[in-house]
Amino acid sequence: MTLTFEDFPPGRFGTFGPRHVTRDEILAFAAEFDPQPMHLDEEAAGKSMLRGLSGSGWHLCSLMMRMMADGFITRAASLGSPGVEEVRWLSPLRPGDDLMLDVEIVEARTSKSRPELGIVKFKCTVRNARGDALCEMTSPILIKRREGAV
Repeated sequence: MTLTFEDFPPGRFGTFGPRHVTRDEILAFAAEFDPQPMHLDEEAAGKSMLRGLSGSGWHLCSLMMRMMADGFITRAASLGSPGVEEVRWLSPLRPGDDLMLDVEIVEARTSKSRPELGIVKFKCTVRNARGDALCEMTSPILIKRREGAV
């Protein structure tokens, strides 16, 4: 069943995961996309403000996107997103973390210029197994409305 705009009322939407993160994944992502010492070198990371090896914030955003896709976006009549309103990195991503994604729908409204679609604003929070929030993202997604809903 394809999820349409009408399936996304404001409020808590769900929790998705877990997604286990390995040291090797953190090192591989950092080596290719964010080669800073706190993401690549245990000794340098220990001396950084992060006090240990940590995944890149961009790695965490990529993991969040995958969890969103696996959790609901690939089942939705999504037309994409006009962008991300806010991303906040709150705590470090660590090797061995088991991530969960909490999803809240902040707003859902019909498009004024294209009434056949809606704009759903999602607030997504990635947490580790201790419940610490590692990252928050707020982003609108354009989603088709049901046939006859216009």
